Amino acid sequence: METNFSLNITQIPKELKLIIEILTIKNDETSHPHLNEWFKDTDWDLFIELAIHHRVFPLLSRKFKTINSTLIPPHVIQTINQTNLMNTLNMLHFSGEMEQVCKLFAGNKINLLNLKGPVLGVDLYGDVSLRSSGDLDFLISINDLDKADQLLKSHGYEKDDYIQTVLNDWKWRHHHVTYFHPKKEIKLEIHWRLNPGPGKEPSFNELWERKRVSSLTSYPVYYLGREDLFLFLVSHGARHGWSRLRWLLDINQIVGQRIDWVTLSRLLKKYQYLHVGGQALVLASQLLSTPMTQEMKKLFKGNHTKRLAQEAIYYLERMVNLHNDPVPDDVASYHKRHLYSLMSKKQKLFFILSFLYPYPEDAKTLPLPERLHFLYFLLRPFLWAWRKTKHHALS
Repeated sequence: METNFSLNITQIPKELKLIIEILTIKNDETSHPHLNEWFKDTDWDLFIELAIHHRVFPLLSRKFKTINSTLIPPHVIQTINQTNLMNTLNMLHFSGEMEQVCKLFAGNKINLLNLKGPVLGVDLYGDVSLRSSGDLDFLISINDLDKADQLLKSHGYEKDDYIQTVLNDWKWRHHHVTYFHPKKEIKLEIHWRLNPGPGKEPSFNELWERKRVSSLTSYPVYYLGREDLFLFLVSHGARHGWSRLRWLLDINQIVGQRIDWVTLSRLLKKYQYLHVGGQALVLASQLLSTPMTQEMKKLFKGNHTKRLAQEAIYYLERMVNLHNDPVPDDVASYHKRHLYSLMSKKQKLFFILSFLYPYPEDAKTLPLPERLHFLYFLLRPFLWAWRKTKHHALS
């Protein structure tokens, strides 16, 4: 990447720029006179809203102790600190349940990997309270899904049967199923893939062989190896447009660890994520001033990664929440185009071919007995055209 390249961030809200400025303060700095100008004419309600949206309030709460507190209205500090306290209690609650789930699965001979949650708080930030989480994410082998389903239901978890499928397309179109415990008020996501398909990724057995043990609990809790975790973090963040700053802060933290960059580069190339890894590093280096070594810079050569990084700025210019429906039409349309631009040529080919595979909507349009579901392969183009024509007529 050329040294004179810089992202266009002029449309990012001033309040979010202030948040980034505070977050990038080094802990050993004792005074920050250059910050005074940043605090002028700040919309503090928007500041709080952005801090919560981007899930960075735990780190802001800690950073507030390193700067002149008179620059920030007391109610802002109080709100951020109170939100952080609730998060700390929540993460401790999650930590206890995470350990219980790990014991439960191990006792029933199901290998389980933690993807996010409390283990990332400890691994990336050194403190479970410095990273927030809305649920617990686990990865298991697809062969253990039925066993895990029975196990969780027998322990009070209820399955959210939102997945509709025909001809078992759920195995590659989707990547997790959700469970909720009404008494504990905890949501679990049981993954059988790192990301939704179609696409190639490491098998569960490969990830299990490279696993690490978390220091968070006394009972062994396993999570991804460092290079595998980097691949997961960049693919997950990119798939969501880096619409939450927390995901870039995770990248800022993990690159400071002892990563085998040769192994990582080989891994990213093998699974078609080299350009996505480059996008993450460009964003982290330019927004968070993440130091880049020569090994890291090799990942973001060429114009493609720079273009992808600039496209992601769209999500920081507005508060995009891709998790809550309905997503505004303009955002949904942009996100669809951006996801396509993130794909390698091979991934785009698989994506296009996937349209030829029957969808659940085809079975709704023309219900057939299960033994005749193979006919949807032949009927799909006509059923798709019929739905489009009908939708256009209704519009």
